[in-house]
Amino acid sequence: MPVEQDAGLPSIEQDRSSFVMDAEQRKSYGIPAAEILLFDGLLNFFNRNVIGDEYKSNLTSIRHNLHANWRTDNDPFLVNQLGHPYQGSMYYGFARSAGLTYWESLGYTVAGSAAWEIAGETTRPSLNDQIMTGFGGSFLGEVLFRMSNLVLEKADMPRFWRELSAAVISPPTGLNRLAFGNRFDNLFSSHDPVYYGRFALGLSTATEKQTEPSTRFHPHEVLMDFSLDYGLPGKPGYTYDRPFDYFTFKATASSANGFEDLMTRGLLFGTDYAVGENYRGIWGLYASYDYIEPQIFRVSSTALSVGTTGQWWLSQDIALQASALAGAGYAAVGTVHATTENDFHYGVAPDAMISLRLIFGDRTSLETMVHETFCSRAGSGERAAYDNIIRTDVAFTVRIHRQHAAAIRYLLSRRDTSFAAVGDISQSNASVGLYYVYLGNDGFGAVDWRGSAGH
Repeated sequence: MPVEQDAGLPSIEQDRSSFVMDAEQRKSYGIPAAEILLFDGLLNFFNRNVIGDEYKSNLTSIRHNLHANWRTDNDPFLVNQLGHPYQGSMYYGFARSAGLTYWESLGYTVAGSAAWEIAGETTRPSLNDQIMTGFGGSFLGEVLFRMSNLVLEKADMPRFWRELSAAVISPPTGLNRLAFGNRFDNLFSSHDPVYYGRFALGLSTATEKQTEPSTRFHPHEVLMDFSLDYGLPGKPGYTYDRPFDYFTFKATASSANGFEDLMTRGLLFGTDYAVGENYRGIWGLYASYDYIEPQIFRVSSTALSVGTTGQWWLSQDIALQASALAGAGYAAVGTVHATTENDFHYGVAPDAMISLRLIFGDRTSLETMVHETFCSRAGSGERAAYDNIIRTDVAFTVRIHRQHAAAIRYLLSRRDTSFAAVGDISQSNASVGLYYVYLGNDGFGAVDWRGSAGH
């Protein structure tokens, strides 16, 4: 005989419905729209007073841009390929931290970028800026937003330092928390992913170099590196229903050139799967934003790829984690410190990546990554023009005590290019480095679904 529910007690379904209604009431569409307009206005005010006339927009320039054909601009590489994606991540963060979904926030990012192209500058709107700001900015912005929330959820530190750290990672998140208190609290949950983070500090020395036509090269570098794998497959109950429930993030600063790389890659659409008792994986459509500058050349792309990420227990104590992706995007490639100004070009770029991490218990790991980008003639204006770039990264890490480890790393970056203006060029930079590594946990990120998922 069924038991009747006490009319005075809400059901689980009623509780869930009330939470959804409360979340819908607390999220805001108007606040991020106002914040993006204010951000664009302040940025335009700064640029027109510090940089110059191209930012002194007015009603005449806005009317002209509304009717103008979009073009490919030749602003400095760092501005177009790093500054614009970060600007887009700000638009995205305003919307995401106000309770909006990934797709809603993407819409705000694209709209914010278009508003800047039309009203923030006097020059004609730029198609490459729209791609890098609107889409590259959302790919970077979601990763920064999730890392910021991970700090708020997980960090074992006083609240002040948690809030400050989260704001440094994602300034829009910190601003909205400061301005609106707990209004947007609990509108996003990470669902407790398995993650593996590590920080490395080291010295590298070039073992091979072919630099021309770059005019400057530093054979010795101090490198500071942070990497994070988020949502590693295998944890029981963890799902991949939302964009970027799985992602990787890597950023490296160099004494030689400032930024060595900034790379994000996340599962946009996909699901998990299993093969037997020892393999767990995910597959689907991945989104990526990359900025790579190994001193002598640089490449940046925004791309979509089809691929898979998984972990295979080879034995009781040895695990293999791997990713394989192939796709295409829109890329820019050029020489660093070239003899000619703005020596870079854009093109459609097929892209492939494979990474492997072999984990031996909680003592050592061997990692390798090979990433190839082929920037085709499309967008270059030349029939036979191309750039082919391969980056190989190999690291062997040994845990010394708890979260402290040491690593030796080999890094090879090679570019083969053919353009009428510069001819056929091959550039390469190979280096070996020794690093101190601080691990995010006492192991190397292996997920043990046979017992507990450790992070």
